[in-house]
Amino acid sequence: MTERPRPAKAKGPTILRGRAVDGATTDQRLLDHTGPADWLHADPWRVMRIQAEFVEGFGALAELGPAIGVFGSARTPQDDPSYALGEQLGRALVEAGFAVITGGGPGAMEAANKGACEAGGVSVGLGIELPFESGLNPWVDLGVNFRYFFARKTMFVKYSRGFCVLPGGLGTLDEMFEALTLAQTGKVTSFPVVLIGVDYWRGLLDWLRGPVAESGRIWPRDLDLVTLTDDVSEAVRIMVENDAEAPS
Repeated sequence: MTERPRPAKAKGPTILRGRAVDGATTDQRLLDHTGPADWLHADPWRVMRIQAEFVEGFGALAELGPAIGVFGSARTPQDDPSYALGEQLGRALVEAGFAVITGGGPGAMEAANKGACEAGGVSVGLGIELPFESGLNPWVDLGVNFRYFFARKTMFVKYSRGFCVLPGGLGTLDEMFEALTLAQTGKVTSFPVVLIGVDYWRGLLDWLRGPVAESGRIWPRDLDLVTLTDDVSEAVRIMVENDAEAPS
């Protein structure tokens, strides 16, 4: 008789199951301003844990080589066209000489990791402690779990040469706009962002070109940082050309 699956949760490098699963995340406790004031006195110790996350991430990824970050929804089912697109993208990036870095979760992230792994490339997953995900997908060869979003984001930007973005939700939008903001403000250079899925992303770009740009809240040239396509080969070509032109 098969046992009933128990709830599971990744908490940094630790896996919790069953009654050991707690209802809060480390990020939540760090940012929450309610509750007992004794958390205030623990903040210096949190700094040590944050430092450890950076050290572990830098150590794991320092010799990774050229890599591309791939983002997309964890809720993408395997029979969704975006899943097949993610597999194709992961495979094509490896064939072009890149490692593939995802958030390590299910859905579109799993698809990109699977394509990279099956193509014989380096498949990386940078996981995050969440109350509703239970660790890295099985196609991750090199995985690092983080407690803090900002430490994880630093790894994505530092070790990726660009981002390919499949259809996704709030987490995907967060990573995409983070990259665009860093590029717009000159914090990162030579950092292309390609949105894959014309029908899915067109409305967002129309809104940015329309009321957002027309009201002066962004410059129209800011949208030159983004390419919209349905063609995986075009997305990979942009990454290859950017990598060739980037200063060594």
